[in-house]
Amino acid sequence: MYIAVKGGEAAIAASRDLLSQARRGDLDVPRLEVAQVREQMGLLVGRVMAEASLYDPELAALALVQAQGDPIEAAFLLRAYRTTLPRLANSEPLDTGHMRARRRVSAIFKDLPGGQVLGPTYDYTQRLLDFGLLHPDVAEPNLDAVRPARRSVEPGDGAVPHALQGLITEGLVEPAQPSAGDPEPVDITRDPPRYPLPRSGRLQMLARADEGWVLGMGYATQRGYGHTHPFGGDIRFGSVAVSLVPDELDFAIEVGEVDLTECQMLNQFVGSAELPPQFTRGYGLVMGHGERKAMAMSLVDRALRGDEFGELPQSPAQEQEFVLPQGDSVEASGFVQHLKLPHYVTFESELQVIRQLRAEGQARAAAQEEDA
Repeated sequence: MYIAVKGGEAAIAASRDLLSQARRGDLDVPRLEVAQVREQMGLLVGRVMAEASLYDPELAALALVQAQGDPIEAAFLLRAYRTTLPRLANSEPLDTGHMRARRRVSAIFKDLPGGQVLGPTYDYTQRLLDFGLLHPDVAEPNLDAVRPARRSVEPGDGAVPHALQGLITEGLVEPAQPSAGDPEPVDITRDPPRYPLPRSGRLQMLARADEGWVLGMGYATQRGYGHTHPFGGDIRFGSVAVSLVPDELDFAIEVGEVDLTECQMLNQFVGSAELPPQFTRGYGLVMGHGERKAMAMSLVDRALRGDEFGELPQSPAQEQEFVLPQGDSVEASGFVQHLKLPHYVTFESELQVIRQLRAEGQARAAAQEEDA
């Protein structure tokens, strides 16, 4: 039970002023611009877009500046804004096989069509602090030679087929097929989740779940809490065209591009009465450059598919009603932080109960001493 607080308008206004001062920081330091966050903190911007389920790098950067870099608060702000937007059209399914890949690796092939494209990654850095960044004017690299190369990329360059296609053709990896009857995917942004969710709903919830939670669940499957023995089949990051069919046309047109990270993880499956031995797949797809999230998502996706392969759930990572609701950072944050709101009446009632129980206990103890 909550109690309305009256007469606190002045205190609330003062709190907001203090928040503005805290956000601005030292006035002698230049103000952080939204464009700087968008261009130079792309991994964080991508995480906020994914957890807010809204692709808009500029607004995600704005939310981060407003939230002082708190990704959960920023996702909350961006998701709240998302609810005000009309849905004008539904896009066609994205074709990640024609992604203009800026990074694409596979852990199971040495040579593969399109080659390994290392791209921008921290995988090959030493993970040591670069103190040169404290003096950006001195440490700034010469990018003049890079810019012409980036401008010279033509549409379609970098498109590479999925690494698993050959194994799928051989029947060694399960094919991607629509569910029986090819039903319309559920939309968790319009309809509350009802468990058990189909895979389309599970993937939506995982895509916008808190990265730390999904990473923890994925790690749990690797530590034995799930039937997984994963291999990185195809991990890629790049731009994918977005197309839609306008009402006045009978064909699709491209309306833009989005940056996405996709991961397909392979897991060994010894077969069953219905299915032959093969590799099964887990799938992850997130907005922006988010390999860690996409990989963890693919691990959890495979763990949640256990019923398709006759696997009995033996761990929390295989139970969708445990994994999915707790992964929503906005819901989880709100439910935890509501404990800061007034609970005077509730606490007072429980305090009276505790006092009464103590008094009754003392009375019984006193009566037992008299009887003795």
